[in-house]
This record gives sequence, structure tokens and C-alpha cells, in this order.
Amino acid sequence: MDLLERPLNPNKHLKEEFVSNLTGSSMLEIAALSTIFPALIVLRKWSSFCRVNGYAREEEAKKDDNLTSCRKDWRSFMVSLFMDYFCVVLPILSIITVLAEWAYVCTILLILILSICILFKRSDFCYKKGSQDSSSLKGVISSYRVFVVVVTCLCILAVDFKIFPRRYAKTETYGTGLMDLGVGSFVVVNSLVSKQARNFKSMSWMEALLSVSPLVFLGFARLISTRGIDYQVHVGEYGVHWNFFFTLAAVSILTSFISIHPKYCGIFGVIVLTGYQTCLLCGLSEYLISNERNANIISANKEGLFSIFGYWGMYLVGVYLGYRVFFENHSSVKDNSIKFATAKVWAVFTLFWFLTIILDNYVERVSRRTCNLAYVTLVFAENFQVLSILTLAELAFAKRNLVLEDAFNQNLLGSFLLANILTGMVNLSVDTLSASSITAFTILIGYSFVLSVVVGLAWFYGLKVKFW
Repeated sequence: MDLLERPLNPNKHLKEEFVSNLTGSSMLEIAALSTIFPALIVLRKWSSFCRVNGYAREEEAKKDDNLTSCRKDWRSFMVSLFMDYFCVVLPILSIITVLAEWAYVCTILLILILSICILFKRSDFCYKKGSQDSSSLKGVISSYRVFVVVVTCLCILAVDFKIFPRRYAKTETYGTGLMDLGVGSFVVVNSLVSKQARNFKSMSWMEALLSVSPLVFLGFARLISTRGIDYQVHVGEYGVHWNFFFTLAAVSILTSFISIHPKYCGIFGVIVLTGYQTCLLCGLSEYLISNERNANIISANKEGLFSIFGYWGMYLVGVYLGYRVFFENHSSVKDNSIKFATAKVWAVFTLFWFLTIILDNYVERVSRRTCNLAYVTLVFAENFQVLSILTLAELAFAKRNLVLEDAFNQNLLGSFLLANILTGMVNLSVDTLSASSITAFTILIGYSFVLSVVVGLAWFYGLKVKFW
């Protein structure tokens, strides 16, 4: 009888307090982490393409998402997958936990290694020299999408342990935590490679509703499941009922219903963001960060509902940048156009870091909770910094993705859902707040390894999570 009456999550309130009232890290440390993570991917790509292995890939891109373009050998696949895990995933996990105090040292070390490799023109002897083509940009975007999902999956469980620095967790009101960039990065990822950015024909209203219905379903599934098992939820993040999936669905619906040509999305997005920021400065921001929650549904979910305008503006600007940087005039395989696109990526990330510093100091401090203008520019600055570093991989003319990249890229949503399920299982079975550093790191290694292997095997056997 006592077992039946025992709550599933007895430490719920303690866990909620553990991720509350945090102020975040510095922008410099965010920039350092945004250098370390993609640098690890670049170095792994260079090392893997500088040796001969039994992992053969067809040169032509795959034409069907359900079919892989690889002729896979089990042994070579497992070796490549394990090497990718130990060279990319495990170091990232270490940086955000046991090596967090060495972040700046690791940044300087990796920059030196990258610089030495570039100075010695590694591309001259790594692989047969060739010319860059449009597939180069596709490879960079693919790596970038996987990077966002992998880092997010590692953080969502690590944050529940004391081994994860509190400054990396989501901030309460103002500040710059590593995890604050999560939802914004997903919005930017989706916008840069969206159908709008590629200037495809816009969908009808019914098609748009059908396309976002999985996100709405997942949003309600998360709401019901967290309530059902009494799982910890930080109300100040999105509100009482709102969550990450509802935000993505709302942004997608707004973008689909208000169809704008990608060349005009930039100016329209700036208008939305400027108008929203003006409202924040005129009193809306004070309301959103207050503890006031009346009985009505809007007040209960004020952060999630009002921040939609910020994320929508962010998405529109992302569509414009994706169109201008990656898809406009890049259908031809001209070396100069690819170099120009790469230069634009570096210019954009520099510009957005400059804007972020100005806005944070003279307009309003960065706030993920309200998704204000400074937060939007910070997300773009961090994401384009990652993209700019990933372009360095193309110096070796390595057109192949890592096995881990192909695996996660095939099941981005599936891998994120699996990570959430595993995170919930760990939280319900382990007292994460009392776990020692050794225990916590061991659990995180096991979690990340299982996630990587399961996602890798799903790709190997051609399994893909689909709704319709």
C-alpha cells in the first residue's frame, strides 16, 4: 500500500528549484563553447578523411530519404560510429561537465590545432584535391543541424545533475546560459533550410495544418505525460501548460498562413521584432517576468504565448538569411559562389555578435524568457559562428558526412524524442540531485552512448521516424 501511495517523482520541487533563479554565463564563454563544439566536428572530419577505411560511399547524393547512399559493412560502420562518439560526443559531454572550468583553455588549444592544420594546407595531402560545389554547403548545413540536436540532447539530462554548471542552465529572466540557446537554435535551424528559404511553392492552409499537427500532438503528449507522472516543470520557462513543441507549431502556422517571398522576409521579420521589442520596453517585459498568473489561460502561459512574436520574427529573418546565403544563386557549381557564401556566413556571425553587444548594453539585456531582440541576435550570432567554423571542414574537400551525422540527420525528431524519453526514465529512477560526480558522469556516458548507438542502428537499417 505504501508503494502505491509513493509519488513517482518525490524530489519534484527540489529539482524545479535546482533549475530556477539562475543568471547564466558570460557572452565570452558562450562564444568559447560555440567554437569548441564545431571545432571537434571539423577535426574529426579531417582525421577520418585523411585515412583509408572500409567505409565506402557512393558519390551521388541520395534521391530518396528512405534509402541511404551507402553500401555499409557492419564492422566498418560500428568502428566509424564508435570513433565519432569518442571524438565528438564524449568530448562535448566532458566540456559541459567535468572540463567546464577548462573551457577557455580548450578553446585556445583547438584554435591552435585548427590554425596549424590550415597553415600546413592539410587539403593538399588528405584527399584528392578537387573543386568545391554546392554539396559543400549542404554538408555544412547537415553538420550544423546535427550539432544543434546532439548538444541539446546532452544538455537536457546533464542539467539535472550537479556536475553540470548552473551557469550553463536556462536563466530565470535575463542572462546568457548555454541552454537558453536551445529553442532559438531549433527555430533558426528550421528557418535556414525551410521551404520558404528555398523559395518553394507555399502550402495551402490544410497542408500547413497537417504539417504542424505532429508538433501539436507532441506538445499535448508532453503536457499530459508530465502531469500524469508529476514530472518537474519550470513554470517560468514557457508557462503552466505551454512547451517547446507548441512554440514551434505556432511559428510554423504563422509562417505558413502569412506567405511572404524570402527576399522580403528579412525586412518583415525586423518589423515584427522591432514592434515586439517596443512593446517589451513599454511594460510588456515587466509583466512577462513577473510572478503574476491569473486564472485565465493567457496569464498562465504568458511567456510562451507572447514570445511567439519574437520567435516568429527570428524565423522570418532566418528564412531571409537562408535564402540569401545558401540558396540564392547557388544552383550552379561555381567555386566563386561557394566561397562568397562562406564569406557571407563569417560576415553575418560577426555582425550579429556586434548587434548583440550593443542591444544587451543599451536597449535591454538578453532574455530567453521574453525572446527579446537581444536574445534573437545572440541566437543568430552563436548559430552562424558554429556554421562559420564548420565551413573549415571543406578546406579538406571532405564531402562525406560522419556516420554519426548521417544517423542523426535521418532521425532528427526521432533522436530528440528518444533523448527525452531516456531523460525521463533516468530522472524517475535516479536521485539526480544526490548523485556524485563519478556516478553522474557515468550515467551521462551511458545515456549518450545508448542514444548514439540506437540512432546509428536505426540509420544502418534504414529506419526513420515519420508521422505522415
